[in-house]
Amino acid sequence: MEYRIISADDHIDMAWLPRDLWQQRVPTHWRERVPRVVDTADGPYWYCGEDRWEAWGGRRGGGGALSGRRSALERGGVLEPGVLRPTTTALRLADMDRDGVDATVMYGPIVPLLIKDPDLRRVCYRAYNDWLAEFCVTAPARFVGAGLIPIDDPKEAADEVRYLKQIGLRTGMFLAARVERALWDEGWEPLWEAGAETGLPIGFHLGGGLRTTVDSGPKATTAGNIGVRVACATLQMDEPLAAVIFSGACERFPTLKIVLAETGIGWLPYMLERMDDTYRKFLDAEEYWRTHGGLQLTMLPSGYFRRQVWATFQTDHVGLRVVDLLGEDRVMWASDYPHPDSTWPESRQAIDDNFTGIPPRTARRILCENAKALYGL
Repeated sequence: MEYRIISADDHIDMAWLPRDLWQQRVPTHWRERVPRVVDTADGPYWYCGEDRWEAWGGRRGGGGALSGRRSALERGGVLEPGVLRPTTTALRLADMDRDGVDATVMYGPIVPLLIKDPDLRRVCYRAYNDWLAEFCVTAPARFVGAGLIPIDDPKEAADEVRYLKQIGLRTGMFLAARVERALWDEGWEPLWEAGAETGLPIGFHLGGGLRTTVDSGPKATTAGNIGVRVACATLQMDEPLAAVIFSGACERFPTLKIVLAETGIGWLPYMLERMDDTYRKFLDAEEYWRTHGGLQLTMLPSGYFRRQVWATFQTDHVGLRVVDLLGEDRVMWASDYPHPDSTWPESRQAIDDNFTGIPPRTARRILCENAKALYGL
């Protein structure tokens, strides 16, 4: 297949999952406990035990929990409650064709994190990943699924990365800003080892990492709260990025691949400058580090970024003007379908607007070649 545009960050959300996904894929004794869709007076909703989650099947007027914006499907005039466009192969492909997108990287829902029982949570991750692998097979040249990677247990995370490889998935989704054990902790070594061993890129996707916002309560839907959630979300990957580099994970595992998904790129040149400056000052304190375990790095932090890290964006005029500070091979465009932030169904117009003045060779790498190579398309 000839690829021209690849979206390196799109989505499959709970609203669009088959309502019987978990019941069909877990052992019998789990079926009463896993997420299920219940028809209520307010319409169909996902439930897990007695907890009511989000609406199923899509509805007008809301682009997602605490969104305050319309979904791309509603803006594009194709939202039909109960019609699962993002998980119906023919409909998703039709939406991609309408937008001029040849292949898509699909990140999954974060809802399994709401499950408190770790054994149940593990079962739900595995069932979703099995379903996702089956879905990707329906259009293998165009669908790249990001399986869910646990964030509460490094060994389980490593085991799931290896399982993703086994079932044919090309990447995994890791909510790096939601971990309780800091990513610079040596306890995460099994995950970095599994990523390097399998060659699967580990996608650090947005989710959490915002200190002052609330998810529920009387002020959850105020413009201030939602504005902070939306406007500041992309910056939450500063700590995970610094952690995976300063901990020495990239030094010890030079084939480890990390993707900063949906983070934008305009802030990254300053972050690299700041990390490099920090490292130089560490080198100046040689005596201190000799008595405190030593430094884990043999080159500037920006060197690891340019060797092992990629980042995605939808629209980022500033970032594209300084992309040479990151490396044109480190950046991938995305549409964020079907989220409210998405450029769908006007991605070609957004691309023309954002890429004005960008050399054609650089544009092709960002729009296609980088993702094509990273995900083996």
